[in-house]
Amino acid sequence: MASKEIRSPDSLPERSHAAVVEDGSVQAARRKKLGLHFLESDERRFPAAISGGYVGGTTPVTLRGKPIEDLSKTGGWVAAFFIFGNEMAERMAYFGLSVNMVAFMFYVMHRPFTSSANAVNNFLGISQASSVLGGFLADAYLGRYWTIAIFTTIYLIGLTAVTLIATVGVFMPNQSHCDQLSILLGSCEQPKPWQMTYLYTVLYITAFGAAGIRPCVSSFGADQFDERSRDYKAHLDRFFNLFYLSVTIGAIVAFTMVVYIQMKYGWGSAFGSLAIAMGISNVIFFVGTPLYRHRLPGGSPLTRVAQVLVAAARKRNVSFSHSDFLGLYEIPGRRSAIKGSGKIEHTDEFRCLDKAALQLKEDGVEPSPWKLCTVTQVEEVKILIKLLPIPACTIMLSVILTEFLTLSVQQAYTLNTHLGHLKLPVTCMPVFPGLSIFLILSLYYSTFAPLTRRITGHPQGVSQLQRVGLGLAVSILSAAWAGLFETYRRNYAIKHGYEALFLTPMPNLSAYWLLIQYCLIGIAEVFCIVGLLEFLYQEAPDAMRSIGSAYAAIAGGLGCFVATILNNIVRSVTGNEDGGRPSWLSQNINTGRFDYLYWLLAVLSLINFSAFLFFANRYEYRSKMMAEMQGELKPNADG
Repeated sequence: MASKEIRSPDSLPERSHAAVVEDGSVQAARRKKLGLHFLESDERRFPAAISGGYVGGTTPVTLRGKPIEDLSKTGGWVAAFFIFGNEMAERMAYFGLSVNMVAFMFYVMHRPFTSSANAVNNFLGISQASSVLGGFLADAYLGRYWTIAIFTTIYLIGLTAVTLIATVGVFMPNQSHCDQLSILLGSCEQPKPWQMTYLYTVLYITAFGAAGIRPCVSSFGADQFDERSRDYKAHLDRFFNLFYLSVTIGAIVAFTMVVYIQMKYGWGSAFGSLAIAMGISNVIFFVGTPLYRHRLPGGSPLTRVAQVLVAAARKRNVSFSHSDFLGLYEIPGRRSAIKGSGKIEHTDEFRCLDKAALQLKEDGVEPSPWKLCTVTQVEEVKILIKLLPIPACTIMLSVILTEFLTLSVQQAYTLNTHLGHLKLPVTCMPVFPGLSIFLILSLYYSTFAPLTRRITGHPQGVSQLQRVGLGLAVSILSAAWAGLFETYRRNYAIKHGYEALFLTPMPNLSAYWLLIQYCLIGIAEVFCIVGLLEFLYQEAPDAMRSIGSAYAAIAGGLGCFVATILNNIVRSVTGNEDGGRPSWLSQNINTGRFDYLYWLLAVLSLINFSAFLFFANRYEYRSKMMAEMQGELKPNADG
């Protein structure tokens, strides 16, 4: 069966004038029947849509909300590099805390490994899934700058409090007479309830700070580029690649330098270095303040969504052919009723929501927004609904990433981690996906983009959805390879008498075989996450771009929770302690079947990839719709 190509706005075929006239007549008749009273008057949008890439109808302003007189003195790459520096330091703190907290809770707080891992998984999940709060505040009231400023300060307070725990003895249980064997046996002094309460409180304060920053930083960086520029699409594409490169550099530093500091100088110094990194992040961000361009917050997006749903429900029984039907409601003039947003043309999808904009005589001159909404407001909700399936399909990638962070570390404990005379700590193993991401992003514009441009003819090599799909496909290969290697590793351990020695490295089997699955998942992350961030920023409504970016973070957070749920199901279904049958995720990796779990992930990822192809093939880019509408209007203007 031939597959339909995932098309991007930049690869639109030219339409003949006859086709435009024919399609335009059909659409015009349909809209006339609807009685659509909508005027698109922001002149920038149609030409920009035709030249490639949707352009919003918003104007950049100063921090005080006034129009910027000379755009050349603000924004651009100079402002973006301040944001890159901020994100690099913030991600170092985030990943440094993630990679060290499991070991800290196990060795210092004397908590079981499973509960320690679950606590960190919850930290990761909350910090991502609750990102919608930061996106909501930024789009509704504070704007992206002030949201970042407030939550980055909360983040710093949380990290300082974590450092205090590792530095002041009163916050930790007694460490005397507690060697490694005692820790493994669980005979060390347990923490007091108030100590664990304090630890969880500051940990979730830190997660709350990260959640507020995450959906805003990438959108705020993209706001620094002029939408009216011919090079806007190219700048945006390069920005998101460099943005993720800064994320990767921060992660590499966390997985190497922070681990080294912990081993050399202790937990207090390790967590203290993260707090210092976050402080530097704040300084870099605030120093760039005079250069930033800002967007006005458009009011509560959740309220606007609720108004559409309520208004549509109230008029659910009213027909479009009703005798009192005046048309679909939109305010006249150049500007949208939503601050910070341009007008959005009407589309024929989700017709049930059009009832919210259905204007009747009984609505009066000044209708309540809970009874009658503008076409733009209705289209905002339609866009949010249309976007949902794409980030939802990336949840499986996050599941694989989460599983790799824990399972592959357990694999590494049974393998030889020597590289020549250098012995790499097991906790440094997650650095390799970061290194592969760094390499791919560094070579992207010199190798991958020119090569794929020749094949596809696309200006950026591949479209945003094609990049997401490529990443999901590579993630399947990563899980499949992990299953193959784990089968070999387990059989090798049993054959050579290591079945019971699950914490003893096997000298003749190198841990660097894990690099293949690490590099593959790194490549998958580059294509999937970077493409997703750019896709959500460009396709989200003007006044909901932070909410759009939060979709990606929410998908990542849900992936952490799904991984935990999946592990619990696997343990309960595959294990039988009374019958002496270990589960797939047995603490002894050599008697468990990690390879079966990897193959399960590969199968689930394949099903997920099929779902992605279904939704991506049916998704229509906003710029493509704008181009078709421009073709529709021209015949009317001539006639």
